[in-house]
Amino acid sequence: MSDVSEKCAIFIDRGYLGEITKTQFNNPTIDYLKLCDNICSDLKLNRLRTYVYTCLPIVKNNNPKDIERKARVQKFLSKLKRLPRFEIKLGKLQIIGNQFKQKMIDVLMSLDIATMSYENQIQHAIIIAGDSDFIPAIKKAKDYGIITHLYYHPSSVHNEILDEVDELHEITQELIDKCKIESSQNLNKQIN
Repeated sequence: MSDVSEKCAIFIDRGYLGEITKTQFNNPTIDYLKLCDNICSDLKLNRLRTYVYTCLPIVKNNNPKDIERKARVQKFLSKLKRLPRFEIKLGKLQIIGNQFKQKMIDVLMSLDIATMSYENQIQHAIIIAGDSDFIPAIKKAKDYGIITHLYYHPSSVHNEILDEVDELHEITQELIDKCKIESSQNLNKQIN
């Protein structure tokens, strides 16, 4: 059982969260502040900060649709930054083969997990991701006495990360329902 005075940081791979909400939960718009508040309430922890790792869309040949998509994402991230104790970390999106791949997200997140653990800024690291690339950072956090939590969906998670973290928390329909935004107007109210 955690003590509410214990601090946590939440590390969100936005690409991962976006993919599972799209494929598993019918693509709702997530209220990130509600998501963090629900997680901290359930775990009885005090949130120091939330870090959201993402990439801006690629604009190919001044394509108007690409430009519009990038502007929408920039506007969303700008609003997200204004939420209390939220920070955005940008990687780069690359086209490899015919697929878009996030670059630097794993490194940025891993560095933040390890640094905050080493500096004893937190007692709990809450990770929303499914990639095994985070395992070295998770091991390092545990070496520094940090309790590691993984929020994941079983449809998209690497088995090795499941074996490494201290506590597993499945992202369920119930959690998504508590955190979804019903309309775009609510997003503006939430962030303003």
